[in-house]
Amino acid sequence: MLKSVLIANRGEIARRVIRTAKRLGVRTIAVYSDADAKSLHVREADEAVHIGPNAAKESYLRGEKIIAAAKQTGAEAIHPGYGFLSENAEFAEAVIKAGLIWIGPQPDSIRAMGLKDAAKKLMAEAGVPTTPGYLGEDQSEGRLQEEADKIGYPVLIKAVAGGGGKGMRKVEKAAEFKAALQSAKREAAASFGDDRVLLEMYVQRPRHIEVQVFGDTHGNVVHLFERDCSLQRRHQKVIEEAPAPGMSEAARKAVTDAAVLAAKAVNYVGAGTVEFIADASEGLKGDRIWFMEMNTRLQVEHPVTEEITGQDLVEWQLRVASGEELPRRQGELKINGHAIEARLYAENTAAGFLPSTGPLKILKLPTLRGDHARVDSAVEQGDEVTPFYDPMIAKIIMHAPTRHEAIAQMLSEWRDVEVWPVKTNAGFIYRCLRDPRFESGDVDTALIGARGETLTATPAPSEAAAAFAAGGFMRATASPSLGAPSARYSPWSALHGFRLNAPASARIVMRCQGENVTVDAAAMPDAWPQHAGDTMLVFEHGEVYEFTLDTGETAGGDAAAGDGAIISPMPGKIVSVAAKAGAKLKKGEPILVLEAMKMEHTLTAPFDGTLAELNAKAGAQVSEGVLLAKLEAEA
Repeated sequence: MLKSVLIANRGEIARRVIRTAKRLGVRTIAVYSDADAKSLHVREADEAVHIGPNAAKESYLRGEKIIAAAKQTGAEAIHPGYGFLSENAEFAEAVIKAGLIWIGPQPDSIRAMGLKDAAKKLMAEAGVPTTPGYLGEDQSEGRLQEEADKIGYPVLIKAVAGGGGKGMRKVEKAAEFKAALQSAKREAAASFGDDRVLLEMYVQRPRHIEVQVFGDTHGNVVHLFERDCSLQRRHQKVIEEAPAPGMSEAARKAVTDAAVLAAKAVNYVGAGTVEFIADASEGLKGDRIWFMEMNTRLQVEHPVTEEITGQDLVEWQLRVASGEELPRRQGELKINGHAIEARLYAENTAAGFLPSTGPLKILKLPTLRGDHARVDSAVEQGDEVTPFYDPMIAKIIMHAPTRHEAIAQMLSEWRDVEVWPVKTNAGFIYRCLRDPRFESGDVDTALIGARGETLTATPAPSEAAAAFAAGGFMRATASPSLGAPSARYSPWSALHGFRLNAPASARIVMRCQGENVTVDAAAMPDAWPQHAGDTMLVFEHGEVYEFTLDTGETAGGDAAAGDGAIISPMPGKIVSVAAKAGAKLKKGEPILVLEAMKMEHTLTAPFDGTLAELNAKAGAQVSEGVLLAKLEAEA
């Protein structure tokens, strides 16, 4: 077994590798940027090395700095985690040339699967079924438009070097192709340094099925069954599970056989994931599942595979890198029960899932009961979510004998999630888990989009939540030592209908989500919710509701919307400006594109009007809350 390993990554995956390495007695070395100097993975490693400024391109993407850190600390091996340099063949090659052990597949295997067009050609030659499409070298707009027209709409544009939904666009009709292509190429270039794309037939009821494979240096390759990652939003996975709902043994054999065949075709060593797209219009059938791509690394969703198989995939990685054979043969691997993983992200669902940054003044994750669940987290209360890296806060994983029980237990634990003031997708996840189609297993990648605001809109607080907040205001005034709101906001000044010695009919009028909320005194529990200054915080089903007492004044946040101000919703970089000052715009037309946390966000015209003011230039960095443009409504 290896004696020491440097983890060339950060956050949740770095902590995950450290946990297993320590159990096996392997010394761990972390690397960190300025922004991560006090992060959990740095504190938990046996040793840590600073590698540069906040920006990933100056720290976590600098392979020479990481190799130097390994040499400096005497590390035997480098584990790349996922993201950053994990699928970079040149980095893997540099690690090996430096005399270090690379914990991953050989560089040639990474190259073979790294470009989607070449990988699809290779898989087709190996007998693995692939999705119909265009993989040609001619990348001119005219040729790509022509090929898209031949395939038929809707068609899917995918970055050749892509992953994680970046550089991917669904195009509904020919007239929209050019703009979608330009956007996909721009995002692909920013994310991967390669703007080439391929085209694929768009499957109408697609399910995203992936198979975990593992190979060793002795020629052994096994699969650890499949995962279903169909619940997605804009090609980003939201909830993953294993095994796939509705997967027959015949379909499972077809897809896992194809995955092993794919791995053997590139002499695969280590952990990898072969991803397939399935046409679920008539259920999962072996002849309606096609190869999409292979991820030559450990996946974010690997815990669900670990839970149903009882295997530690990081331990497998370390053993294989040490020259050992695979710990299990295919016949020894069995499916045990069902596992579900949900990703808790720092993002504002009410604002189109834009990333949210700031300090985590309140962070409460599920209190796990028994051995059926686990939490893999990147941060703890008091840490900060920065704009520099992926916005994932934690993964909550549930394992139970059946899928129904796994969902029920996940819902029970998810009620305990509390995050503030950073906004999260916790309420959105809770509603996804309760969606009737998801609960029944009738999932496809379009489910979230089809549900619209049913899943994405924040519901009004319940009567119980309002009563809880009101009780908090009453108790705060009665117990000033506990930290009461200011006298100006005292609930006693907001009691309506109160008469001495008369029946209790007092009411408190509060504000929440821009609306008045009235609670009778009789309904107020003896409660003490979280509070911040003059605000009571009530957490309910993943959402956080901020209650203030109604003072009769108009809050700034309640001002009428639609004044035409285009404000930067987060810190980021302006990558393009689509309109000019004085231009006549229709509602929904793009004004500019802002890039943050490795994703592009298009800011559009909120109504028909004239672009009266434009304060944005391509390449400029902007802070949150800056006025970028102003639209004046047509008279």
